[in-house]
Amino acid sequence: MNMRRFWIWLGLAMSLLILPAANSSAQPQGASSKPAPSAGKGAPSADLQLIDLAGYNQVLAKYKGKPVLVTFWATWCEPCRDEYPMIVELEKQYSSQGLAVFGVDMDDTAEMNLVRRFLARNQPRFPNYRQKPGIELDAFYHGVNPAWTGSMPETVFYGRDGRIVGHFIGEHPRASFEQAIHLILAESAAPKTGK
Repeated sequence: MNMRRFWIWLGLAMSLLILPAANSSAQPQGASSKPAPSAGKGAPSADLQLIDLAGYNQVLAKYKGKPVLVTFWATWCEPCRDEYPMIVELEKQYSSQGLAVFGVDMDDTAEMNLVRRFLARNQPRFPNYRQKPGIELDAFYHGVNPAWTGSMPETVFYGRDGRIVGHFIGEHPRASFEQAIHLILAESAAPKTGK
């Protein structure tokens, strides 16, 4: 019995060491040296679609007329790993009310096996894209959201008109997400007056 407990303990200890060792070169904050994003609808694709700023804007344009939540995440970002399952749940909860969600992965090409496992474990129903390696990251960040400097996770909320309604830098609790989602659903549903 003692030997069995030893092997169970050793197996658990080894599994806890694998993920940190695989991510040892990753930065905990900021993505200034981390390129990556990708896409796939439903089950994770073996190779996520690469996008740059122009590609991001094309994807975003497909959702014009809908309130949108975009999450920028990476497997090397612990708050991203903690927050992502909640975003998967929120998409399931609010998609029937018109909310669209997509993700942009910021991992390096070398980390794609981790990305595939992460997506398989979380089973998002929304598409995920991967930031194209080698692009100018500061220009990408600023082009997505002028207030974003690369800290992760980054979540951007868009109204039906395609304009940014709000954003989160860093991990936020579910209540904050729900408040922001209610805001874009209500803002998006409100009739526009004027010109």
